[in-house]
Amino acid sequence: MYMPKKVAMLTAGGLAPCLSAAVGGLIQRYTEISPKTEIIGFTNGYDGLLRKNFLTVNKKVREKAHVFYEFGGSPLGNSRVKLTNVKDCVKKGLVKEGQDPLKVAAENLKELGIEVLHTIGGDDTSLTAADLAKYLHDNGYELTVIGLPKTVDNDIVPIVQTLGAYTAAEHGANFFLNVAAESSANPRMLIVHEVMGRNCGYLTAKTAEVYHEKLKHLDYLDSFGLTRERYDVDAVLIPEVEYDMDKLAAYLNKKLTDNDCANIFISEGAGAAGIVKELESKGLEVPRDAFGHVKLDKVNVGQWHADALLTKANAGKTLVQKSGYYARAARPILQDLMLIKAMTDLAVEMAGKGIPGIIGHDEEKKGVLRCIEFTRIKGGKPFNAKLGWFTNLLKEIGQPDLK
Repeated sequence: MYMPKKVAMLTAGGLAPCLSAAVGGLIQRYTEISPKTEIIGFTNGYDGLLRKNFLTVNKKVREKAHVFYEFGGSPLGNSRVKLTNVKDCVKKGLVKEGQDPLKVAAENLKELGIEVLHTIGGDDTSLTAADLAKYLHDNGYELTVIGLPKTVDNDIVPIVQTLGAYTAAEHGANFFLNVAAESSANPRMLIVHEVMGRNCGYLTAKTAEVYHEKLKHLDYLDSFGLTRERYDVDAVLIPEVEYDMDKLAAYLNKKLTDNDCANIFISEGAGAAGIVKELESKGLEVPRDAFGHVKLDKVNVGQWHADALLTKANAGKTLVQKSGYYARAARPILQDLMLIKAMTDLAVEMAGKGIPGIIGHDEEKKGVLRCIEFTRIKGGKPFNAKLGWFTNLLKEIGQPDLK
C-alpha cells in the first residue's frame, strides 16, 4: 500500500470533546505505519488553510502524541469558514476581491505538496470538505480529502455516532448534578437546563438519560427533604417533538406543587423557529453566521421559556443554566476514545488507498465502519424520538404527551 509523503489536518467548526484526541490519533497511526510521512496541521481550520498558517509535527510531537488524549478543545484551533461563501471570506481578509476561496485552498495545498487532507469537524466542516474535494477532482488536483465527523449534536447523515457526542452527554449530566441542588434556594423553583442542539435533540435527550440513570445510584432521605423527585428531570424538550406551552405549563405547575421545584432539559433549538419569527415580526434583527445559521446564543431559547413559564406555571423563581461550553470542551471519555481510535486508524488506511470521504459507521450499510462517499453526507439529521431508551426515559419521569 502506497503511503502519502505529506499530509495535512485541520479542525473546524464548534468544539467537541474529540478534536485534540483525533489529532493525536492521526499522528500516532501515521507514526506507527508510515513514520516517514510528513504531517502538518493548519491552524484555525479553513482560515489557516487559506492563509497558509500551520504547525509541523516534529519528532517530539510524535513521541508525545498520547498527550493529546488528555485535553479537550483543539491544539490547532478552530474557525467557522465556508469556502463557498466568497463574500464572507473576503470580509474576513482570507482572500482578495475576485479570488475563489476554493481555488486559493487548492493552490495552497498544491504548493505545500499535500497529498491527503484530513478534516475534523461537524456537518458544516464535512460539507465544506465535500465542496473542496469536488473542486479538486473537477480541476485536476491530485489530492485526497478524508473527514472525521465530530459534533455533539450527532446529526450527520448517514453516520450512526459522531465523535464527541458521548462525552458531551456525560459531562452535561455531571454539570446538572450540581445545578439541581439550586432547587433548594427558593420555593417553587423552576430550573431550565439548556443543552446544545440546533435542529437535533440527541444531545438533550442523551444528557437527560445519563443524568436520570446517575440518580438511580444515589441514596435519599425522603422523610427529611432529600427526595429523588426534587433532583430528577421533569420534562425533556427537543426540536423533533412538538409541545403546547399551556399544556407544558399545567404539567410543570403540578410538579412545582408536588415537589416545590421542577427541572426541564431543553435543546437550544427547541421552539427556536417560532421565537425567531416572533423577534423578526417585532423588527428585531436576528444575527446569523457564515453558514446562514441563526446564532442561537442571541435567541436564548432557555431564557425565553423560563420567562414564559414563570407566570404560566406559577413558578416562584426561574434559573437558566447552560452546560454547552462545559460539556463541549471536555476531554473524551472511554466510549469516545474507542470511537476515535477506530476512526483515525481507518482514516490513515484510506489515505494509503487514496479513497476520499467521511469516516463513520454507515447507517445505510448495516452500520459498517467505512469511508462514506461525500455525495451522501448531509447535515441536520433529526433525532429519532421513537428510540426505546428515549421513550423509556419519558415514561420513567412521567412526562405526558404535551402536544
